[in-house]
Amino acid sequence: MQADIIDIHPHVISNDLQKYPRAPLGGKQSTWSESRPATWQQLLEQMDKAGVAKAAIVQASTCYGFDNSYVAEAVANCPERFTGVFSVDMLAKDAPEKIKYWVDQGLTGLRLFTAGSTMPEQSDVLGDPRSYPAWQAARDLGLSVCVQMRPQGLGMLMNLIERFPTVRIILDHLMSASVESGPPYADAKPLFDLASHSNIFLKLTIVSVRRSHTGLSTPESFFKKVVETFGAHRIAWGSNFPTSEGSMLEILEESQSALKFLSERDRECVFSHTARSLYPALLSK
Repeated sequence: MQADIIDIHPHVISNDLQKYPRAPLGGKQSTWSESRPATWQQLLEQMDKAGVAKAAIVQASTCYGFDNSYVAEAVANCPERFTGVFSVDMLAKDAPEKIKYWVDQGLTGLRLFTAGSTMPEQSDVLGDPRSYPAWQAARDLGLSVCVQMRPQGLGMLMNLIERFPTVRIILDHLMSASVESGPPYADAKPLFDLASHSNIFLKLTIVSVRRSHTGLSTPESFFKKVVETFGAHRIAWGSNFPTSEGSMLEILEESQSALKFLSERDRECVFSHTARSLYPALLSK
């Protein structure tokens, strides 16, 4: 029987500005959250049309910053379909207490947004010792931690890997590794070198899929190397809906097409099984 499809990287945006005011990190709201927001109800509709069973909703840091209230609302209203991945100020003295608070609200993953469309430069938060108590809290609570970063932050990431070797770290969008040079993907060596660390997992999103077509790269040549290097059991799919253009169905079909060369077992890991290992709340109830 085919495994249920699970999405570990959608976002939700409320249309209630009074209850959920905008407070983006860095003070600049992302274009997508203004031009094509999606409520959690709309996310559910998109999931149903696409045949996506469950999702780990990721905090929209470029819209809400560290206020995870809307993600918590989504999970509270539909716990059989959703879990939530929240963000906190990792440098704040009360970060461990904030982590515990959001876990008590039913959220089961932590996210660090350290670079992106509204933050083009790699943040040094990853390398700041003041974040260690928050990482310790995540470790003690058994949380997976997803990190959106660029390869420039690799040195800081390595320090965290060594300091917290039991924390499952998920790299959003395959760390935005460079693929334009094509096989053997020498420019993406920093990404592939991380495979030796068993606590590193990859989030293969539609962003990664679309990037795999650039330059001399092809989806089959790039993702074949990714899967052979890390193993499908350490890779999970994320739609990036509605940040990336397209309906959930279009994004899913595009992603499935890019990975059609994989074995059925590997595809089931990427689109289902790995997600459950990272977010046990998504196990069938």
